[in-house]
Amino acid sequence: MTAVAEKTTTVQSGWSILGFNFAIGILALALFGLGAGILHSPIVLILGVLLGVIAFVMMFGYFSLQPNEAVALSFFGPYIGTVREAGFFWANPFYSKQRISLRARNFEGTRLKVNDKQGNPIEIAAVVVWCVQDTAQSLFEVDNYEEYVKVQSETAVRHLANKYAYDHGEAHEVTLRSDVDTVCKDLCAELQDRLSKAGVGVIEARLTHLAYAPEIAGAMLRRQQAEAVIAARQKIVHGAVSMVQMALQELTDKKVVDFDENRKATMVSNLLVVLCGETEVQPVLQTGGRDDRS
Repeated sequence: MTAVAEKTTTVQSGWSILGFNFAIGILALALFGLGAGILHSPIVLILGVLLGVIAFVMMFGYFSLQPNEAVALSFFGPYIGTVREAGFFWANPFYSKQRISLRARNFEGTRLKVNDKQGNPIEIAAVVVWCVQDTAQSLFEVDNYEEYVKVQSETAVRHLANKYAYDHGEAHEVTLRSDVDTVCKDLCAELQDRLSKAGVGVIEARLTHLAYAPEIAGAMLRRQQAEAVIAARQKIVHGAVSMVQMALQELTDKKVVDFDENRKATMVSNLLVVLCGETEVQPVLQTGGRDDRS
């Protein structure tokens, strides 16, 4: 299949042709009146009819364009060119004129249920901002460029979901949830590669919905909660160990008390219990002998 690329063509100003067209119409009416009435000449009458037909046919050559709008011209099949300039124009009345919008458009995809890289079922959706860049390719390379954008966008989103893990990937691995900007850039690049065949340019592509499928959402939520608790515990223990180490070092340097190994181990154990415990600490004060406590 031979690829068709857009080319710019020049057409006449509609206002200048409109005056000429009006003059031909007036002349046709005058000749028709003379031929049928005063002169009684069949030749003048036929000439008036021919000029009238020409003036009538020329009326079908006018068209107007708004900003960010184009018209692709073809002549009984072959592509002639595209007019992108806004204004009022006239072209050959026998040209086929296909109007196409160059404005930015949104395609908001439906939620798709797919498997991520790790095989977990997820729901994903995206919005694609696109516009027509090559009118010839959009009209003549694909059957319906709007439907083509829809199908290829959903295919690209499915491939994106299969390419990355939803979350909890390997070290330094890009995931759908944590690296949104990188994922969106990858989606935009893949969409541009797919849609360039239809003369469509991708302005932006963003994920609008990302979640685990309902059948595993509960289990994944518990997993995330457990991981959050573990991460918090790790920070608490790390901070508690640093505080105990600092307390022992301060007491030793300032010679407040001398610790043997047993007393040091006891103090470390008590401090860790105080610092890492979830409940409020209840102090025990020694007021009498070693075994009398209150």
